[in-house]
Amino acid sequence: MKKLSIMAIAAVSLAVLFVTGCNKKETASKEQTVSKITGVADLVGKHIGVQAGTTGESYSQENIKDAKVDSFKNAIDASLALKNGAIDAIVIDELPALEIVKRNADLEIIYDDFSSEEYAIAVQKGNTELLETINETIAKLKADGRYDALISNFMPLEGEITIPVIEAIGSDGVLKMGTNAAFPPFEYVEGTDVVGFDPAMAQYIANAAGKKLEIVDMAFDGLIAALQANAIDFIAAGMTATEERRQNVDFSEPYYQTKQVIIIKK
Repeated sequence: MKKLSIMAIAAVSLAVLFVTGCNKKETASKEQTVSKITGVADLVGKHIGVQAGTTGESYSQENIKDAKVDSFKNAIDASLALKNGAIDAIVIDELPALEIVKRNADLEIIYDDFSSEEYAIAVQKGNTELLETINETIAKLKADGRYDALISNFMPLEGEITIPVIEAIGSDGVLKMGTNAAFPPFEYVEGTDVVGFDPAMAQYIANAAGKKLEIVDMAFDGLIAALQANAIDFIAAGMTATEERRQNVDFSEPYYQTKQVIIIKK
């Protein structure tokens, strides 16, 4: 076997150092690119994940220049895509975002004041009787402290969510609530039941109407069509009362105010 000369060994060493240095620079460059997302302005040209039919989807499509927007069935699927590197960020409502990062230590929330909204309950156009029952129930819940209790149950400042037991007292027919049970803490599946802030509030509404509550879980972007087709009686799904939606449904008084945030990998 031939022995390498000192000059050859030095050349090989320099080549190794050069390749290693390049790899380090590429890695640092990639890390630097990811770390640049500090607000909505940094989403320009990025690959963004959103939940189909939500404010995050419409905002990203209409306001973020040159962005590639992928619409997912639910926020959980979007978070998996982010973790796997298929997208650069998620644009989503604040509370569901908090639940996602609580369950995924490698994700974090970026706050930027770019979109606020109000949730309301939707009914068919012209269904004034049900709308009045919903508005009266929301007002009573806020007046007697039950609304604040639900906030504490499902959005505790410390500790875990506590699901309250609300007695079902209605028996005069069925009131069907349409929702998308992948939006904690507003609606999600616990065991075999759909639970959350909206189902709890809906139980109070059904009690006020004297009816039994039935929850119908479906895709978020199919809710309004289901309402118009009489498959459900109302929608409680963390739905924003936009002017576009008001053309197809009537909304209750707002019951919760929130804002959009960005989720990225740490």
